[in-house]
Order: sequence, then C-alpha cells, then structure tokens
Amino acid sequence: MLDSTDSNRPQRRSALVAHELSCLNVDIAALSEVGSLNEQGAGYTLYYSGKPQSERCLSEAGFMVENTIAAKLENLPTGHSDRIMPMRLPLRKKQYITLFSVYAPTLQADPADKNMFYTELRNLVRNTPADDKVVILGDFNARVGRDSEAWKEALGKHGVGNCNDNGRLMLEFCAEMQLAITNTIFQQKNS
Repeated sequence: MLDSTDSNRPQRRSALVAHELSCLNVDIAALSEVGSLNEQGAGYTLYYSGKPQSERCLSEAGFMVENTIAAKLENLPTGHSDRIMPMRLPLRKKQYITLFSVYAPTLQADPADKNMFYTELRNLVRNTPADDKVVILGDFNARVGRDSEAWKEALGKHGVGNCNDNGRLMLEFCAEMQLAITNTIFQQKNS
C-alpha cells in the first residue's frame, strides 16, 4: 500500500511510475530526470545513469523495465553518461535490439555540451552491432518542424511547429545515422 501523506519519497514516485506503466501495459519505458527512484516489488526494475546523490545532476537517463523482461537481459544496462544509457535486449533467433534512453541538453545549454552529446550518441550507435535493431527513446529537447521535403528520410509528414536549433541538430543526426523520427510519421492529436 502506498503512503499518500509523503509524496516526495522516491519510493512513492517510482511505485506510481510502475503502477502507471502497468496500467498502460508498457513493458519498457525510457525515463529522463530520473533521480534515484527505487521500489521493491513494483513489478519493474529501474536502471538509470546519473551522478551520485551528493552531486547536483541536471540530467539522468534511464529505463524502467518490466521484471520478466529484465530477467532476460544478458548484461545489465550501464550508463555511458548521465545523458545516455544503452540497453541491449535479446529477441528471437539470436537477434537483438539496442535501445538508447537519452536526455539531450536544453536549448539554452552551451553549444559545446550539445555537440558532445551528439558526438557520444553517434559513437555509441556506430559501435552497436550491425545486425541489431536500434531505437533511440527520450527527450531531445527539440522541435523538428514540418519540412519533410528537406529531411525526407528523417522527418515524417506530421511534424509540428517550427524547427529550433536543437531540432536541426537532431535532424542532422537522424539523417546521418539513417534514423527516422517516428512520432512525425503518424498524425498526432493537436495538444
């Protein structure tokens, strides 16, 4: 039972996240600004990449994975940095999928930090086994706009808004790595 009088306890927050994921039948969720959530018996295992609690951390990427899937991991996910965490899952017939949970620098961040983030992500994707499926999940702090003609392979016809500097960085990364921004492929509700 959850204690509703102390909503700031990390255990309560992770239990709420696990409960929502369970209600939505989500087996794997990429999380950002994770903090040190930890909950026993919630049906999910949390893996996160961040700094010790003694250090101030403005990022943190992680995954919350349903326990039966977590049990199938051949290697536990470890963070590459506090902004990027890869996780490799076995599929069928010796096939794998490599998921990346990311939390990109904000629009106001130093351009050097943004470039370092994308350089690290490029290197990790390039070093992923060639036969692996690759999915990158998370918060890119970007608006990619609607110019699907200019970004034919990376951007679908259902982008929204105007592209900002972070969106341009994301689009360049996707075009170079032959990735598509899938939430622009399908029509979304206006919100």
